Amino acid sequence: MKIGLLAGGGDLPRAVLDGANRAGHEIFLGKLTDENFESDTSLGQKQFSLGEFGKISKVFKKVGVTHICLAGYVDRPDFSDLKPDFKTLTKLPGALLAAKKGDDALLRYVIEAFEQEGFKILSPQELSASLLMPAGHLGAHRIEDGDRADAEKAMKTAREIGAMDIGQAAVVCRGVVLAVEAQEGTDAMLQRVATLPENLRGNGSKRVGVLAKMVKPDQDKRVDLPTIGPRTVELAAEAGLAGIIVEAEGALVLGREELIERANEANIFVVGLPPLES
Repeated sequence: MKIGLLAGGGDLPRAVLDGANRAGHEIFLGKLTDENFESDTSLGQKQFSLGEFGKISKVFKKVGVTHICLAGYVDRPDFSDLKPDFKTLTKLPGALLAAKKGDDALLRYVIEAFEQEGFKILSPQELSASLLMPAGHLGAHRIEDGDRADAEKAMKTAREIGAMDIGQAAVVCRGVVLAVEAQEGTDAMLQRVATLPENLRGNGSKRVGVLAKMVKPDQDKRVDLPTIGPRTVELAAEAGLAGIIVEAEGALVLGREELIERANEANIFVVGLPPLES
């Protein structure tokens, strides 16, 4: 199986690439950012822009790629500044309509476009299963009874904004929704929570509140699963939160050992729970 890895920013593409190499897959790396990758790519690598759908498809087919994996973050494009090749131009009206609905709709459109070219789409977790969040806790700290009401409301809130294709995450403290994620992303949302008065949130000596990151209802799990890592724990700690909740088998964990170390140091729980019932 020859795989084309379309790599955006962040640590996820490297984790996927390392996992695919360990499994012995042949990889061609299509870089959508200018980040450097030191990992071996047996079929080579090439830089692409977001307006080069036709070029990406042509290059992938030339080297024998049959499957594509999308990993890493890509800033939502300014379509007015996009320099599309001809094939991208034919896809642009549909992309614009999808983008108005939300990120999940846009990603579905991108997936369908590649599938129409004959490629099969693989998820990051199919290439590196160890990235999936297991059921239960990571680290020494456990969710306490006093956190469960906040946890449930945060999960429900995250699912509700996900149903509207707004974001995947929410923060709840003492029953109050302090923040929901939109285009700014989880890190910026947590930084915003950290600026709120401490009477609304916790602090380092008395942690209160929960961050929940949930799969959007009906989301295509091959792309854009909720992801947490050491930085998530660091920012949750700065915001005074007691813990982090994601769906078991429905989220990706980057830098697991470092994440556990930071969670233990900050007295924060990290737990994978079953998805909410509809």
